[in-house]
Amino acid sequence: MISAADVFDAWRMVARPVCIVEKWQEFDFEMSVIVARTVDGQCRAFRPVRNDHQNRILDVTTAPADISESMRRAAVDLAIAITESLGVVGLLAVEMFVIGEKILVNELAPRPHNSGHFSFDACVTSQFEQQLRAVCGLPLGDVSLLSPVAMANLLGDLWSDGEPDWSKALATDPRVKLHLYGKQKPLPGRKMGHLTVIAPSAPEARRIALAARDALDC
Repeated sequence: MISAADVFDAWRMVARPVCIVEKWQEFDFEMSVIVARTVDGQCRAFRPVRNDHQNRILDVTTAPADISESMRRAAVDLAIAITESLGVVGLLAVEMFVIGEKILVNELAPRPHNSGHFSFDACVTSQFEQQLRAVCGLPLGDVSLLSPVAMANLLGDLWSDGEPDWSKALATDPRVKLHLYGKQKPLPGRKMGHLTVIAPSAPEARRIALAARDALDC
């Protein structure tokens, strides 16, 4: 248990005039909603997705998130309201904790977001195209999700013995897609690429994506 004295000691240690104290929050899972907004205020939001982390790094994203229709509407409405209130032009990723039927905003990221990379394969308009449309003053594209999908991150840890044999992952299922970011230096915990899988359901897509990534360790 943290005492008041502990808080004052911590404040003195960081030696800053202003600090933010955050409450430790238990939650069921994290989800995110990515919103695009044009300079004239046109907004369009991607469907909420579920994010699972390992060692505080995004590990797997599945879309759509397995939530009720009322929560989906509430999450989208909240993300759009935040985007509008901040006057964002471009993309804003709104990360949220799901606690029962309650939503708690966790973090804001004003850019294309790791949890939206799946959109390149699974949406009519990807987050990357939508970013360009928004900042160039073009009409926003359709963000409909064409199919359930999962994305599994590829971290630099996989390069411990040299570049992985990507054929091992791709051989596990013909629906596996490989995306590499062209980063020259792989480091532990650094996002070097991702795998995406489209399937009839998000859980099935997640299972296939994880099996493909596991094959890289063989």
